[in-house]
Amino acid sequence: MTDPAQAVQYCEQAIEDLQTKVAFQEHTIELLNDALTSQQHQIEKLERQLRHVMDKVKAMQPSGIAKQSEETPPPHY
Repeated sequence: MTDPAQAVQYCEQAIEDLQTKVAFQEHTIELLNDALTSQQHQIEKLERQLRHVMDKVKAMQPSGIAKQSEETPPPHY
């Protein structure tokens, strides 16, 4: 590349290619950030729901029914 015009054209094309790549990467990063933010909100919602369910289970009264292992065998055994 001894011709200065060719060198300038080559540099301009290289710069344009880099600008295109940077624009694509910025767009991709924005999409990934949006997806990550959405997932974080979903995780937080699921954590709240799980805490609520766990609190309800802890508050439940034990039933009066004995477990199978605690039952005495029927008289015909």
